[in-house]
Amino acid sequence: MRTEHAINRRKTRQIKVGNVLIGGDAPISVQTMTNTETTDVEATLAQIQRMQSAGVDIVRVSVPTMDAAEAFRKIRSQVNLPLVADIHFDYRIALRVLEYGVDCLRINPGNIGSEDRIRAVVDSAKDKGIPIRIGVNAGSLGKALLRKYEEPNADAMVESALTQIDILDKLDFQDFKISLKASEVFMTLSAYRKLATQIDNPFHLGITEAGGKRSGTVKSAIGLGALLMEGIGDTIRVSLAADPVEEVKVGFDILKSLGLRHKGVNLVACPSCSRQNFDVIGVVNELESRLEDIITPIDVAVIGCIVNGPGEAKVAEIGLTGASPNNLAYVEGVPHHKINNDKLVDELEAMVRARVAMKLAAEKDLIASD
Repeated sequence: MRTEHAINRRKTRQIKVGNVLIGGDAPISVQTMTNTETTDVEATLAQIQRMQSAGVDIVRVSVPTMDAAEAFRKIRSQVNLPLVADIHFDYRIALRVLEYGVDCLRINPGNIGSEDRIRAVVDSAKDKGIPIRIGVNAGSLGKALLRKYEEPNADAMVESALTQIDILDKLDFQDFKISLKASEVFMTLSAYRKLATQIDNPFHLGITEAGGKRSGTVKSAIGLGALLMEGIGDTIRVSLAADPVEEVKVGFDILKSLGLRHKGVNLVACPSCSRQNFDVIGVVNELESRLEDIITPIDVAVIGCIVNGPGEAKVAEIGLTGASPNNLAYVEGVPHHKINNDKLVDELEAMVRARVAMKLAAEKDLIASD
């Protein structure tokens, strides 16, 4: 097994979104958001099903209208994942989805109207035990803050957050998490770090409008990774201009790289060079595609030659080292058998699935013995 460096997580109070705990010592959860028209119930349900297959913990759905709220009711009845409703301006929509079984409201108390309207939403959430996410975004700061600070910055974001928090404090509501998102990495980092010293509520991390699949993944990995390494963050959403399922995959990959979550295949692979004894890139791409359905944690190493191959294979559960005339497969760091190039992907897939089945059987026996 690989040695993991301990990350001392920020101490926070804990909230519950559906059946998912956030904060405290709970695992860091991965979220995404639907990008279908919410009123297209079938399309939204189909997208949520794909997200669930990818292992997502929590799904957010935009609910901008009363028609969307009625669609949300139908979606809620057919989804067993925790659902967050994203609502702006209209407090009546928040009240409606609270009746329909939402698991969390993403609102900013300050933009849903008068004190009476805010109180109505907060009282209903409190009565039903539903948490709130305050979402501060550098791109939508209030006019007063922009006049004060002249342009979006970390201090303006923190002040916005504290203003929203103060509203909830006055209504004796502490069941909330908070996000401070900007598209600029350093601004985001600074905002989270500043607020982390002032409150103990859990944080929802994200780099907003991060970009397309490749550039957004890089920006999110840098920004979220930096905060997570400091122990800041209790739930994450990777924002990509791409299929939301990709957000889920990248989110788990970020957490796996830091040893914070172990879900699915952790695939170690070399970038390939002229020493390779098989098509590393082709094998890895095909293997990743075939193993996407696996959520059981398992370490797999695929290395094209004998320079780094044996070392990586010895610390993986399933390993492959390129060699001539046949490649060498490892199980639990021990040489197991040789595989020729024509059978690489098929045999590796079979080995991984056999290993996963063995682990699941062991877990089942352990539960039965308890």
